[in-house]
Amino acid sequence: MAMPLEIITLPCLSDNYAFLIHNPASGETALVDAPEAGAIKSALAERGWGLDWILLTHHHWDHVDGVAELRDAYGAKVIGAAADAHRLPDLDMAVEDGGSFTLLGEEVHVTDVSGHTVGHIAFHMPAADAVFTADSLMALGCGRLFEGTPAQMWASLSRLAALPPQTMVYSGHEYTQSNAAFAVTVDPGNPALQARVRDIAKARENGVPTVPSSLQLELDTNPFLRAGDTAVRAHLGLEDAEDAEVFAEIRKRKDNF
Repeated sequence: MAMPLEIITLPCLSDNYAFLIHNPASGETALVDAPEAGAIKSALAERGWGLDWILLTHHHWDHVDGVAELRDAYGAKVIGAAADAHRLPDLDMAVEDGGSFTLLGEEVHVTDVSGHTVGHIAFHMPAADAVFTADSLMALGCGRLFEGTPAQMWASLSRLAALPPQTMVYSGHEYTQSNAAFAVTVDPGNPALQARVRDIAKARENGVPTVPSSLQLELDTNPFLRAGDTAVRAHLGLEDAEDAEVFAEIRKRKDNF
């Protein structure tokens, strides 16, 4: 039986996360996003790992700034979206929505999750029950719409929501506590959300990351996935609106929160 992949949540900068994925059988290691080189090099050195691959979700500086130094230090190859290649570091492999490739012995599916940016992608590893979503679907939130439209983001979130519920969601920032403060204003009668707020407070008091989270937990508590929920719609006075309209209202309220 193959050994499971090891996935490490790695704090970077002030509130970013990068993720190391390691195959203990082959010794190969991949990185999802590279906010900075220093913290990543330290984590690799601590474990005695090299770095073979860097997967990039989108072009924002706080997800790519460490690429050049890491590539020089380890000879890692870089994978990113063909649609975003003009503003990403040079890619060794350009991937497209609906495509797949093999990484560390497992299949990776690529999904366009435009909204936060246009050309943002997520990497889903079905065998590992893991999806790397960066600033699309986040713990109790979703990324601000810097480039895309509410309709685009709703479509992206809907695609992610359709993954198996046991999938662990590896998102790009430690924003969960502030996201929780907003979520209760939209979905105040949700006992699962109230329990999660308490769990988040305890985790952060102890310096424990709130990322990853299970997709099932997000479906139960994340207001940005709950535009179709009758209680949320009633609270917003949007009982007869389309789901995408409800999502747009929630995103607008979060922007002004």
